[in-house]
Amino acid sequence: MSTALLLAEPESAARALLERHLAEDGFAVLGAEDETRAFWLAERARPDAVLLASRLEQASGAEVCGRLRAGAPGREWDRDVPVIVLGDPDGDATDRVRAFAHGADDYVPGPVLYEELLARIRAVLRRAAPARHDVIEAGPVRIDIAARHVAVGGRFVQLSATEFDLLVALARDPFRVFPKKELLRGVWGYPAGIETRTIDSHASRVRRKLAATGVPEPLVVNEWGIGYRLRLPGWGEARC
Repeated sequence: MSTALLLAEPESAARALLERHLAEDGFAVLGAEDETRAFWLAERARPDAVLLASRLEQASGAEVCGRLRAGAPGREWDRDVPVIVLGDPDGDATDRVRAFAHGADDYVPGPVLYEELLARIRAVLRRAAPARHDVIEAGPVRIDIAARHVAVGGRFVQLSATEFDLLVALARDPFRVFPKKELLRGVWGYPAGIETRTIDSHASRVRRKLAATGVPEPLVVNEWGIGYRLRLPGWGEARC
């Protein structure tokens, strides 16, 4: 089933462009030209996330977000639905603060770059989703998601928050090579096109910390020119 996104944008051309791009990336987009239509769709379609233009017909995107969070007498929608406010090109820090004060999960400054918006949508959906598995086991690696606890061969491994998220991403599909751009979007929320050594330095630290448990070979492998995967020699099939 496609992930449903409610897009409230008064400008028809901008709305149509975003609807097309988002649909191409696999989302089911529910377009609304004003807040009245947005509330109607929020109640009847129960979208997985909401995108609000900074200014709608009678209210700002921040104000509409606040009304979604507060609810309304006789109306029923998911008051915890993830909300992203799309900033105006002439917006400033006050607009960002106001959006968060009204309960927005994220604020994308204008002019909105599609790749950045896509990364932020995926990030808020990931944060809102329940853990797919309480425990991931991939060869000698055992990850307790809720406790944020990692053990290799029964030995505890202390990881930073980002190192933990990177290892979880790799362990969920341990026989797949993850392109760097995908990891940058999924773990860091970076838009495509950013050149950074961040992922390499984090992967190197994770590799060293896992190796300190005494495993015979590096578990985090850099596939040159592609990305990263887990190596699980002699441990059979991974289980999730």
